[in-house]
Amino acid sequence: MTSPTLKLLFPREEIAAQVQRLGEEISRDYQDREVILVCVLKGSLLFFSDLVRSITTPLVLDFVRLASYGSETVSSGIVEFRLDMELPIKGRDVVVVEDIIDSGLTLQTLYHRLMLREPRSLRICTLIDKKERRRTAVEPDYVGIALEDGFIVGYGLDLDERYRNLPDIYQVETA
Repeated sequence: MTSPTLKLLFPREEIAAQVQRLGEEISRDYQDREVILVCVLKGSLLFFSDLVRSITTPLVLDFVRLASYGSETVSSGIVEFRLDMELPIKGRDVVVVEDIIDSGLTLQTLYHRLMLREPRSLRICTLIDKKERRRTAVEPDYVGIALEDGFIVGYGLDLDERYRNLPDIYQVETA
């Protein structure tokens, strides 16, 4: 695999400031109420870890793993559930934590599946919101950074499972 050209888009300091702001917003909205934070693996793991540490309200953690990209840079539109939540959510407050919302197909599928479990509330938190490519009506409740377009890697985001470990977010330059 030839290494792509990466252009710095969001430095770690900007990411950290947005994560802190999101944590404060969630803490304010769920003040004195326990919330279940659901990490959408794998891409959200780094964002999720930092976000959890910035939230001051009581919380519990759970995880789901979905796939719709494979080794491509565009969603296939087919959402595969690879790991489901363990905690019951009926009557509880839930915030789904996603790294990036692009087409919205993966998140829409997850959202509808979780709504069938009758949570008291279900909100969506995303680090990156790419509205230009949205193919669904899914709208996040908490947004870190809005992005017009482009394929990005770093801070958990990958290209064929690579570049997740980069502390900054980079745009993948196409030739």
